[in-house]
Amino acid sequence: MAEIIQRDGTWVFDGDTLRLTPGRDKNVSPLRSELGEVTVPLRALAGISFEQGKKSGRLRLRLRDGADPLLHATGGRLIEPHDPYQLIVESDRYGVAEYLVDEVRNALLLEEVPSGPVDAYLLAGPSVPLSVSAGDGTVSFDGERVRLEWKWQAEDAKSAGGPRVLPLPDITAVEWRPSAGLENGHLRFTVRGTPATVPPKYDRNAVELWGFRKDPLMALVAAAVQARLPHPSGAPFPEDPGPAEHAAASAPAPAPAPEDDHDALLRRLRELGELYRSGVLTDEEFTLAKQAVLRRM
Repeated sequence: MAEIIQRDGTWVFDGDTLRLTPGRDKNVSPLRSELGEVTVPLRALAGISFEQGKKSGRLRLRLRDGADPLLHATGGRLIEPHDPYQLIVESDRYGVAEYLVDEVRNALLLEEVPSGPVDAYLLAGPSVPLSVSAGDGTVSFDGERVRLEWKWQAEDAKSAGGPRVLPLPDITAVEWRPSAGLENGHLRFTVRGTPATVPPKYDRNAVELWGFRKDPLMALVAAAVQARLPHPSGAPFPEDPGPAEHAAASAPAPAPAPEDDHDALLRRLRELGELYRSGVLTDEEFTLAKQAVLRRM
């Protein structure tokens, strides 16, 4: 197991999963604090890196496209300090950070985890119910419907119609954008049969955001809704099976033929040697991966 504990948070890797827990330091963003612990399965990772600085460094995770509803809903616009996949590392813990990076990279090599996109979410969205007040409205989500209520600052085009309730089946997409420069941000829900052509300031399916501290919390609502929508890859939901398929599914699966762990590890060593000789692995990568295999033997 590899673990690094910092004021900014704690990352723990057990060989199969990375657990990212935000710290309690006053500088930790409200979004990370509200999101809480994030569990990242190894198969959701595309890579990990550590960047050293004079006073502090930074650990960064790169997730596979389509693995996380939060990253999809925010479109890559969730930057530090709100990004839960970054960790500030103090200079006296650089060695620990590098060890964690090596362990994760070795596991990715051994498990042969691809770095390409996935067709299903591998991380759970934020837990519900959720309610966030920012910009010109308050948005609540209970897992089945979104409710938008308007503040006194909202335009008459919104407040005149009263609260807005959007059943989840009516929502086809969700988007969160932070404010940038003189341009306000928004949280917008695309509703079936209602094209999003109205600016967020007047759109009753959107909350306009003005760049205040609570704006990033709206990204949690966006992610919770996104996690319950069809995956953006367009992979169809499985059809309901008939009686014959139900019977086949309930029948016990044949037990796989046992494989000697020692033989499997020897085969992996041969594969690593072939990758090294063909130039796919560098000297350092080959040495680290080989040591990880030998530790399992």
